[in-house]
Amino acid sequence: MDGDGIIPGAAVRFDPGVALETWEEMPAHTLVAGRPVQRGRLYIDDRARGLTAGIWACSAFTSTMAPHDNDEFMLLLEGEVELAEPLGKVTRIGAGESFILPKGLVRLWRQAGDVKKIFVILETPDDAAARDASGLDVIKPDPSIALSPSPGPRPEMLLSGDPRQHGHEFFEDRGGRLSVGAWSSTAYHRRAVPFPRHELMCLREGSVAITGPSGRTQLFKAGESFFVPFGAVTDFRTDGHVRKIYAILEC
Repeated sequence: MDGDGIIPGAAVRFDPGVALETWEEMPAHTLVAGRPVQRGRLYIDDRARGLTAGIWACSAFTSTMAPHDNDEFMLLLEGEVELAEPLGKVTRIGAGESFILPKGLVRLWRQAGDVKKIFVILETPDDAAARDASGLDVIKPDPSIALSPSPGPRPEMLLSGDPRQHGHEFFEDRGGRLSVGAWSSTAYHRRAVPFPRHELMCLREGSVAITGPSGRTQLFKAGESFFVPFGAVTDFRTDGHVRKIYAILEC
């Protein structure tokens, strides 16, 4: 366990109340207004695969109208954000809402006060496709959207339950590695296995218990977010209906 209470190879709780570090200043040429102070906590740093994830907080500012540098999923914890696009469309995000900015989307970011968010960022090499902003838009997932049936765990993976699972994908990056969606399941208990991907889970309904390699069980409830890293050996148990928004990086 490290100094922040994180157990290597286990699920990582994204605690909105965690102490944040001061991060570097935004370059002046990226700003229209404000002298923002950035603070953050990087929970996941897998630069070899291009993925970082954590919590970010910042004071008021308005950015220039510019392409977004990466594919990014965000869950707003506090404050409000406005995203303006070149043709005049404005998307407003409030606390508790999630949103996705695809790489290359031309947008202006404006926040009138303090903001705090959870983020998952995928950085990929720049190429002609990444610079093509046609068809890109701010994506604001509807957490209550109707879901379609999806395959459940193989029978040999189950310790108990016969789950009925449903899902809906809101976003997939150009390379097909990062996806964001909604998912639900009835009760089940899956065996402990090495996790085949990176995944942030933002619980909307129900609760999940996860036991890691230390034998410690972590309980996550609706309204909480946690990350299961690639290769973590964990089980997964829910005693009733559960629903989540997820951001997955296939590894």
